[in-house]
Amino acid sequence: MAVVLIDTNVLVYAHERREPVKQAQAIRVLEWLHLTGGGRLSVQCLAEFFRAATRGSNPILALAEATEQTQRLARSWPVFDVTPFIVLEAMRGVRDHQLAYWDAQIWAAARLNQIPVIFSEDFNSGSVLEGVHFINPFAEAFDLSAW
Repeated sequence: MAVVLIDTNVLVYAHERREPVKQAQAIRVLEWLHLTGGGRLSVQCLAEFFRAATRGSNPILALAEATEQTQRLARSWPVFDVTPFIVLEAMRGVRDHQLAYWDAQIWAAARLNQIPVIFSEDFNSGSVLEGVHFINPFAEAFDLSAW
């Protein structure tokens, strides 16, 4: 079993009732990762989840629900801090690999914490960058049992 860094979009889709197919898949993925102990989060993902869940005039979650869910995520999963080393590595990811900064920070958190896989729909699924594999758990060909 691979250890996986869970990107924000997986967390958000687990609560997004307007995307029932992605919601069901996100819930399956999160339940499996929780059951197997293979999931990890970064502080960045917790912050982005709260922001995404509460923004706009029709938020995914009410403020109190989003607060409670973010607290639950923080208690339920190992969470990596964003350190100066991660920021510096993310800057290298921008420079050397042309990643957008926030994507580079997710990659840097995985790389520096020796997490070999990121589950996200925001990267080129199947690509590998300096030992970190990017897998889209919402792709048609994704097989959860393979992880």
